Amino acid sequence: MSSPQTTTSSPARLQGRLGTGSIVFMVIAAAAPLTVVGGNVPLAVAGGNGVGAPAGFVLAAAVLLVFSVGFVTLTPHVREAGAFFSYVTAGLGSRAGLGTAFTALVAYTAIQVGVYGYAGWAVDDLVQHFGGPELPWWLYSSALLAVVALLGYRHIELSARVLGVALVAEIAVVVLLDLVVLGRGGRDGLVMESFAPANVLSPQLGVAVLFALTGFIGFEATAVFRDEARDLERTIPRATYLAVLVIGVFYAVSCWALITAVGAADAVAVAERTLAGEGNLLLDTTEDYLGPVLRDVVQVLLVTSLFACVLSFHNVLARYQFTLAGKGVLPRGLAQRHERHAAPSTASLVQTVTAAVVLAVLALLGLDPLVGVFGSMAGVATVGMVLLMLTTSIAVLVFFARHPGASSRGRASTVLAPVLAVSGLLACLWLVLSNFPLVTGGTVLVSTLLALVPAVAFAAGVLAGGRFRLADD
Repeated sequence: MSSPQTTTSSPARLQGRLGTGSIVFMVIAAAAPLTVVGGNVPLAVAGGNGVGAPAGFVLAAAVLLVFSVGFVTLTPHVREAGAFFSYVTAGLGSRAGLGTAFTALVAYTAIQVGVYGYAGWAVDDLVQHFGGPELPWWLYSSALLAVVALLGYRHIELSARVLGVALVAEIAVVVLLDLVVLGRGGRDGLVMESFAPANVLSPQLGVAVLFALTGFIGFEATAVFRDEARDLERTIPRATYLAVLVIGVFYAVSCWALITAVGAADAVAVAERTLAGEGNLLLDTTEDYLGPVLRDVVQVLLVTSLFACVLSFHNVLARYQFTLAGKGVLPRGLAQRHERHAAPSTASLVQTVTAAVVLAVLALLGLDPLVGVFGSMAGVATVGMVLLMLTTSIAVLVFFARHPGASSRGRASTVLAPVLAVSGLLACLWLVLSNFPLVTGGTVLVSTLLALVPAVAFAAGVLAGGRFRLADD
């Protein structure tokens, strides 16, 4: 790793020529599609509306698509990277903007650390599967952190290529599984019960939506990389809509395929056994339909999926810190840009140290990597993500109310879509909070305290916001 040569011009801007495909890779990689299919789908089926679980992913995608309309309509009027906090600043001012920034830092730090825990467990499970020794999960997490540190320090194009290779492989094998299962018709034929109103609209639908939402964390990465996009006005909207559609369709179809593979009558029971550690819905289905070799391939790809996920979150966090440091909110040294790599290398190094410290604390506490680390951190991140999108939708409404002639897209994009997004996100927030212990795996008290973390971060940002001007002059 070369020494950090930096530029100090103000304001520092990142550069790049990322196209729609590269940015979509970043967003989908952050969503960790194979991880969601292997983990969130059994949770949605077992704890949610059973064979109707695919509807949860469809509804979550629909809410995000409606949100995206206002999000991309405001994009040309936001003159900097920073994603949600830049949008909120444009509509609601610096106090709300800084509150949003603090919420995002907490949410993404939480999910990044959670994924490190999950990845440590997954690597250990893989090593033991192939006859290797059982080692502490944090050893594997630390090794993964070192690789992420190296890639995050260098130019974003390198990360995009690495994410692209891992992402194509994991999506390809799940698409193959989906095609084979649906082509054969599953054990008892295609499970059309998944679309029956009685199954879709069951009282447990909210649980399925909750676990579907966690699969979209990292959604705002389309705008975080705006300074490195090839064509802001075209690349960001295309990447945003395409990412939501690809993720939503992939999750819903894969969920339906896994249900079809085991049959409607046994889907819930098989999902429950997966959660109890007595089987694995994804891996066992892969072995049944594609053979033991591809089962092993999927288990390896689960690790690469987690790696791609944590690398994407690392890049997002480094750019959040880079932008905030340029405004004086964080130490100015974090706004330094590497002269050769054109990357926020100093912020990347700080993010690596932060993650290492948090991981060390969690390891010393002896927490379980799945329930104690990943479950609780994913819960915090899910609440944070919904709050971020809700505040952003309100900011879109306020901005265009103050500047009615700012967009040529009409009231459908500047008023109707944001209003629908606010309504949908409020419903999602209620679903998340009312079922929060299912995500964290903790008691009601612990879950309540964790749920308050993003709100406390927002309040802290609002209180500190009077000292800073986040909006450009």
